[in-house]
Amino acid sequence: MSLLSIENLNVRFNTPERTVLAVRDLSLEINQGETVGVVGESGCGKTMTAYAILRLIRQPGEISSGKILWKGDDLISMKEEKLRAIRGKEIAMIFQEPMTSLNPVFKVGTQIAETVELHLGKNRREALQRAAELLSLAGIPDPVKRLNCYPHELSGGMRQRVMIAMALSADPSMLIADEPTTALDVTIQAQILDLLLNIQKEKKMSLIFISHDLGVISNIADRIAVMYAGEVCETGLSSDIFTRPLHPYTTGLFEAVPKIGSGSRRLKTIPGNVPSLSTEPSGCVYYPRCPKASPECLAQKIPLIDRGNGHSVRCIRA
Repeated sequence: MSLLSIENLNVRFNTPERTVLAVRDLSLEINQGETVGVVGESGCGKTMTAYAILRLIRQPGEISSGKILWKGDDLISMKEEKLRAIRGKEIAMIFQEPMTSLNPVFKVGTQIAETVELHLGKNRREALQRAAELLSLAGIPDPVKRLNCYPHELSGGMRQRVMIAMALSADPSMLIADEPTTALDVTIQAQILDLLLNIQKEKKMSLIFISHDLGVISNIADRIAVMYAGEVCETGLSSDIFTRPLHPYTTGLFEAVPKIGSGSRRLKTIPGNVPSLSTEPSGCVYYPRCPKASPECLAQKIPLIDRGNGHSVRCIRA
């Protein structure tokens, strides 16, 4: 049985002007100990999917339908008190920008210790000791001294390591990492990725890694889900996605990646814009931008079609 199973998830935002369909009919499974990479353009629904798993969607947003099963229990219908025992303890999340996720008026040691006290029942002295151990695990030198630092006193890379330490404070079974290396330089990115993979291997933890960086995803993911305009358009083993992409959008993403040795070759771009998400598309949502588009693509809603070996694609021309 899957550790986490998302079934036909729909997330929408209701505003006075219109309703935005942020995530549409999304299904995804994550097994124990595996890494699933979620990729796509900005605004395709990656972060909204992560927020929905932890039920962090707030008004005017809502989870309009679907199931999110954690070890067989539906997180969507779960009472808030029971959910709190899972959120942060069994499923933890590293948010995209640590400077806005950490509270600027509290020392980092206090912020990590709070999670330890809440989920593990430790007293303040034990919680701070645990916080120092976690900072050390996250690769921060002189961790006892760093407990007394405020977020603004740390570099971007160290703040991200603090976020990792906080996420790991209750030994979660699953970690959701939402573009954890976006604001960091290349050297620090590599260090953070190595750190996450080493911790995952040591703790046999499942990892959902959200990114728009295909180079990063290729190095860490066992399976990949490619998202476009709020839905999964292709999913499969990382090796299959990278060697045999089936959806034109996935191919377009690969063609836009710079390659070493290509000289001054101009990168290809995907023409057009992401469509409005205020109405349910009648056929393929990628149709206006697709080089393989035909009238048949608009005849009906396109399902995910299994092409074997767990490789599925939302395209009748694949």
